[in-house]
Amino acid sequence: MKSFLIIGMGSFGHHLCRSLERQNCEIMIVDERQEYLEDMLPYVTSAKIGDCTNPEVLRSFDITSFDACFVSVGSSFQNSLQITSLLKELGAKKVYSKADEDIQAKFLLRNGADEVIYPEKDGAERIAIRVSSDNIFDSIEISEGYYIMEIQPRREWFGKTIQELNFRKKYRLNIMAVKRDKELFPMPGLNYEFSEGEHLMVLGHIDDIRKVTK
Repeated sequence: MKSFLIIGMGSFGHHLCRSLERQNCEIMIVDERQEYLEDMLPYVTSAKIGDCTNPEVLRSFDITSFDACFVSVGSSFQNSLQITSLLKELGAKKVYSKADEDIQAKFLLRNGADEVIYPEKDGAERIAIRVSSDNIFDSIEISEGYYIMEIQPRREWFGKTIQELNFRKKYRLNIMAVKRDKELFPMPGLNYEFSEGEHLMVLGHIDDIRKVTK
């Protein structure tokens, strides 16, 4: 079971905490204000009130015992920078820090963040992709320009197999799964035959995905 530390229990911290709990993770949460912790108590292993810009407060948490630490302090970017730097100095295995702008991300990375999270930007982009096409239903960015997307198969594919269409070579996409009536069937074989009413989970570059969803 993995163990995580979340510093800052604003909106993002709350959503992250619930999501990690659903994955059966051990979670410690920290905030300066007790009222931000109270509704999360059923989801966590422990909750602490403290100012994490104070090195002694962080030392008391045994930082090296966590698989990763999340910095989601929203009140002060300076505090985010300071906490990120202190976590790395104290031996944090991995630090994820929240940013609102690209310039913040640059400073966080320079101060030791292993990865920067843009919750508002990522959420907005995901919605924009979904609403911009009637044939795209969900998306997850896995690296710059590359996504896993849930799409509707084209009508001309119905009754044909992956092999008959030479799908991967022709469309430069990999089919990761087929979704049928909310049930997921991973890694369909070459003999999978496309049919109406199903969705495909495809992996590829956004430009190639857009070509097949026009």
